Parts: sequence; C-alpha cells; structure tokens
Amino acid sequence: METNEIHRIVGETARLVDRHYVFAEVGRAAGERLTGNLAAGRYDGVDGAEGLAAAVTADLQAGNQDLHLRLLHHGEELPAEPGELFEVVVRREAERTMGGVLGVRLLPGVVAHLELGPLLMDPGIRAEELVAAMNLVAGTRGLLLDLRGVRGGSPDGVALVCSYLLDERTHLNSMHERAGDRITQSWTLPHVPGPRFGGTKPVVVLTGSATFSGGEELAYDLKHLGRARVVGERTRGGAHPREGFRVHPHLEVTVPVARAVNPVTGTNWEGVGVLPDVETSAEDAFATGLELLQAASSPAASRGSLP
Repeated sequence: METNEIHRIVGETARLVDRHYVFAEVGRAAGERLTGNLAAGRYDGVDGAEGLAAAVTADLQAGNQDLHLRLLHHGEELPAEPGELFEVVVRREAERTMGGVLGVRLLPGVVAHLELGPLLMDPGIRAEELVAAMNLVAGTRGLLLDLRGVRGGSPDGVALVCSYLLDERTHLNSMHERAGDRITQSWTLPHVPGPRFGGTKPVVVLTGSATFSGGEELAYDLKHLGRARVVGERTRGGAHPREGFRVHPHLEVTVPVARAVNPVTGTNWEGVGVLPDVETSAEDAFATGLELLQAASSPAASRGSLP
C-alpha cells in the first residue's frame, strides 16, 4: 500500500471518529492519537489493507476499549455509495447464513432449540428466516435461545425476537445519540407474522464470551425484563450502536454514534458484558440450560417458572 494512500485512509479515519463518536472528547482524543501516530511513521510499510486495519484498530481502542470502534477489513469490495454500505453487508451475511438462523430443532420434553448467528438481521432488509423460525417454536413448551454465536445485529432484529416472547408492548431500550442529543426508543411490535411463543412459557438464553453487540442486547433485555434466565459465560461488552463509513474498497470505519440505556437498569452492558444468571462454560451451557428448561416446562412444574 502506497504511503499517500495510507495517509489518506488514516487521516479520514481520524476525522470521522472525531466528528461522529458518541462521546465527543473521547472521539477527539482517538482522532489525535491516530494523527500523532501517523506523523510518527507508525503505519509506514504496513502489510496491505488488512494489516493497516489491525494497526489502526489497536490504536483506536487503546484509549477506551470500545470494541465497536474499528477500521474493519472486508474481503469483498464495499459499495461506493454511503447509503448502500449497511444493506449490502447485511445482505451478504444473510445469504451466507440463512438469514442468521443457524438451526431449529425439537428436543425431548417438547422444547425447542433455536440457534441464531452471526447477526440478528434488520427486519427491513431480511426477516423471512427469523419469522419462520419463531413460528416453528411457537407451539413448544419451552425455548432454548442460543446466542453463543451472535456477534452483532440490528436493534429492530432484537425487537422482533422479543415481540414473539412477550404478550404486551414493551419498552426495550433507548438510544441516546451524540448528534443533537436525539433519543430513539425501541419497543416490541404490536403485531407479528404468525403465532407468538408468548410471555409465560420458560425461556433460557445461552451466551458465550463471543456473544457481542446485538446478541448482548437481546440477552440483556430478556434478563432484566425477567423473561429469561441467562446461562453460560459473560459476554464481550459492546453496547454502543455504530455507523459504517467506507474509506477504501475493502476498509470500513465503524464508529459508535449512540449509547444504549435500558429502561429497567438505567444503564447498559458496555465494557462489562451481560452477566449470566447461571455461570458455566460456553461448551457446557447447552446441557445446563436444557436441564433447567426441561424441568421448568414439564407438566408437573409451575407454569413458566425457572429454578
């Protein structure tokens, strides 16, 4: 990669972070850190776009540990039009992963295992597979919702899943944006396609150390609404929704532009992750969660109660 191109990419990354990062002072400091390192020659001779992405990401996160703040390398070329970037990335991921539904199966005790990942799709872009999966599990006695492989997703995707698991319209989250101090609330939907699983049957959410971002919001919302028990490992801790900016055919600057505020806790999971109710390894989470679910969903158990 030519020196002039490196300087252009790093300079543009610094400008975008300074201008858009959710906390203005933090964004300014991160931008100054990049420009200082650029002047010092830190990025000279990096190994291509992927190497530059790794070096810049390490410097961006050095001051605040925000895992959403990155220079992200993509193997496939990114669209040049800014408005197309998010949709193109999501559609590519949807085509590779059946819309983010990795598996649905019926387990002993008439309970369902629904495995999602790696993204919770934005319903405005792709919803067919997720709707079909939620319809399939609606008639079972209990749900094992597996988020161990979910590394991101849309708040609207979170709201769609929650809409099938709750009976009443529910305030899930509020996004406080830097730009104009605007607040956007996320609520469950008044109507969903097909039958709901409902708000009384037991739900166990499985998490792992790789669970991130949208997967964390879904686990956090269901936990603090008292709708599900979380079983597994503490999650990674990324609560700031981000916006993407193309600075090279294969490089996207991802900048957190808002902070999540849960209406129950008044805070979020940024930097701390979602703490499980029952802590176990990600590998053992399935067996542990299934045991809890089968006990709670048996005909002899109190309706919907989880130990």
